Amino acid sequence: MNLVRWDPVREMDQLLSRPLGTLMGRWPRMTTEVDDEVSAWTPALDVSETDAEYLVRAELPAVKKEDVSVTIDDDVLTIAGERKFDKEDKSEKVHRRESFRGMFSRSLSLPDDANASGIRAESRDGVLTVHVPKTKIERTKAIEIKVQ
Repeated sequence: MNLVRWDPVREMDQLLSRPLGTLMGRWPRMTTEVDDEVSAWTPALDVSETDAEYLVRAELPAVKKEDVSVTIDDDVLTIAGERKFDKEDKSEKVHRRESFRGMFSRSLSLPDDANASGIRAESRDGVLTVHVPKTKIERTKAIEIKVQ
């Protein structure tokens, strides 16, 4: 019987170098079989603005534009879709898969000066960009009201 000396520093280093999801059992483990379960994932969003419009950029690598929908309902912009599983190649043995697959949905409330009827979207290089034009909001000038 071989005795192995316990090294708490090395063990802690190994523990911290693993993604948190693997510690909680949610990330794929090293396996000889592929898990076919569909997991929900959330694409990263960047929101910015210019003088003329708001820009919403969603990172959607490996998602076809046909698999994405952009909708507006009650001043809420929703980007939804699905990143589908690759077709299984019988000659390829997958040992680890860390890219997420499955349905996704992100929703954002539109600001008051958003022109919902002029929204357009484009997809390029794995990034969906939604252009939300601004409308000019007429600000009322201060009016003095006489009390009778």
